[in-house]
Amino acid sequence: MFLDRFHSVQNGRVHISAPQASQFAKEIAGDFNPIHDPDARRFCVPGDLLFAIVVARFGLSEHMTFRFRSLLGADVPLQFVDTANGIDVCDDAGKVYIEVARSGARTTDEQLIEDITRAYVAASGKNFPHTLKPLMESNGVMFNPDRPMVMYESMSLTLTSLELPSPDLELSNASLDAAGKRGNVLLEYQLIAGGNAVGEVSKRLVLSGLRPYCPEAMAGVVEEFYRLKARGTGAAPDTKNPG
Repeated sequence: MFLDRFHSVQNGRVHISAPQASQFAKEIAGDFNPIHDPDARRFCVPGDLLFAIVVARFGLSEHMTFRFRSLLGADVPLQFVDTANGIDVCDDAGKVYIEVARSGARTTDEQLIEDITRAYVAASGKNFPHTLKPLMESNGVMFNPDRPMVMYESMSLTLTSLELPSPDLELSNASLDAAGKRGNVLLEYQLIAGGNAVGEVSKRLVLSGLRPYCPEAMAGVVEEFYRLKARGTGAAPDTKNPG
């Protein structure tokens, strides 16, 4: 499976190293958030990788919600515990990193799961600067430019069909609710497959260290994003074309 490069299984536990997590973020998600760099002081495993591993191991259900409870560091042995409504992803001490609720019909078709995972995760690569920069600008706030923290709070999907040829996500709504130094972002998508709308997907993000929007500071963050992207992909940086 395409996820084999991004985790390992030892003694019945899932392990994700910092290089594996970072490679997934850059290669699959197009996510160049510095918090996913292996040498980051506050390194954490991308929530999208945990989402991908869960659906690969347990299948894709018509209704799924992922609630992120704690940041996951590198090389933490993970177990997946059945609960009344779904699955808890936790360590051997019982600390829960993700609570997964699921219901409805389920598929374990590997190709379908890979296709929906790639489409779902690819949307993360467009979070910044494509969506978040204009959203913050229009609300007159921005995250700390020295520590631009963007973290998942939850992810959910509702499918009307498990027939998903060539799935893709189209952003339908984006909103930001600023409360003090915390910003709550809601991103809503239509899931399109075979030219038809077959479901809805939402992602709730948290921005920390909010302060008044500063165009010069944001320009520096965007420039650094494209520098990291160029380093990660081997391409020349292009700060003029965020598409």
